[in-house]
Amino acid sequence: MDDPGPGPCGGEPRLTGARSADRTRATILRTARARFARHGYERTTIRAIAADAAIDASMVMRYFGSKDQLFDAALTIDLRLPDLTAVARDDLARVLVRHFLDRWEGDPADDALLLLLRSAVTHERAAERLREIFAAQVAPALGDATDPRRAALVCAQLLGLALTRHLLRAPGVTALTPDEVVELYAPALAAVLA
Repeated sequence: MDDPGPGPCGGEPRLTGARSADRTRATILRTARARFARHGYERTTIRAIAADAAIDASMVMRYFGSKDQLFDAALTIDLRLPDLTAVARDDLARVLVRHFLDRWEGDPADDALLLLLRSAVTHERAAERLREIFAAQVAPALGDATDPRRAALVCAQLLGLALTRHLLRAPGVTALTPDEVVELYAPALAAVLA
């Protein structure tokens, strides 16, 4: 691949068309996720996303087509579940609770999962997407030996924890440290998995 050479005034290298397009697309997506997370689907506009990204609104439409398509792209989420096949059955609930706490409370730049949760409460497409993600990722990670009904209830418990801790901000739940949540909540998941 040819070196694009230094940019104007000897600064950052010039981006090739494809690299520039990838960067613009990533910026729009990151900005849209932040805006959707703060304001929800209904109160987020293409113009607001474009203003946050310091680009023209037509660029958002060029890369994503519509607000719905941008929202769908923002809802593409990998739960990054650990390999649970090597986890002892007795430790499975603790590993799951810890993993989801780390996801919900970890990197603030990785807010796509919270965006999805916030949006799912009021937007049917987001709710559908949340169901799809958990069904496609959590249930298979639990393994074929797990009864699908139990896997569904584990998903419900994990989402319930996120809802009360991060959206409703129930004081009794938000006051707990992550370690306390794992200690107190994992037995409930373990009971469902047993």
